[in-house]
Amino acid sequence: MEKVFTAGPHTHINGDSTKLDNYKEIMGNHKAKMLYADPPYCLLVRRNKKTGALRDPKKAKINHEAVTRYENVKSYRRFTEAWMTAACEYIADDGVLVIWTNYLGTNPIKATAEKLGFTHFYGEFLWGKLAKETNSGNEINVRLYEVALVFSKVPQKVLTPSDPPMQWSVITKYDEEGEASKWGDHPNHKPFSSLEPLIRNYTSPGDRILDPFTGSGSTPAAVIQLDRVLCGIELRQDWAQMSQKRIKYLVENKS
Repeated sequence: MEKVFTAGPHTHINGDSTKLDNYKEIMGNHKAKMLYADPPYCLLVRRNKKTGALRDPKKAKINHEAVTRYENVKSYRRFTEAWMTAACEYIADDGVLVIWTNYLGTNPIKATAEKLGFTHFYGEFLWGKLAKETNSGNEINVRLYEVALVFSKVPQKVLTPSDPPMQWSVITKYDEEGEASKWGDHPNHKPFSSLEPLIRNYTSPGDRILDPFTGSGSTPAAVIQLDRVLCGIELRQDWAQMSQKRIKYLVENKS
């Protein structure tokens, strides 16, 4: 078992998010108010239709070493059930699940959430990325292929006329804060402005947030900046070290 990294109240471990013991190590006797997960998306292995041989990967972010591909949706479903079952052991009864995915992964995630008792589906948070190219007429395209699914065991709060609106979409540049290049250019980097709304919507300062796939630390950074408590897991050692380095930096430099 890897040693748990701590910085202030925050905990992190280099480990497998499908293994319950790793959650026990970082959570102790605590439960999280929010599961904020950015797991591997449902990307399938590319094979030649005639020979079955693997196709040569294109030079694109989705062929990065940090990106997992699955033989079929069934294998993705098994992985989803394994990590969500373990993670949800440490979510409070009134907590929320926020899970990022591409559209192919929505059904396996929804089915697993339902099976685990998170029967209230609040909706999809949409993240649109501004395209680099400008069309004729000064139009700018927005690409939408990632959403965050939000679930809970309890009904969504009914807003009163005096409540601020709930934010369910955001449009940003891929790296509008310039943080991706500082922390390893992880292919699943997300800017603070895409992570902030749901953290604000469903948690308060001091609440514990569980992230089983920290990558380069985008979500941990947002959690710490918003005065929540981070409990994180990352499978790949190099990215776990990057997450821990980023967490340590933020704790030491937080005003």
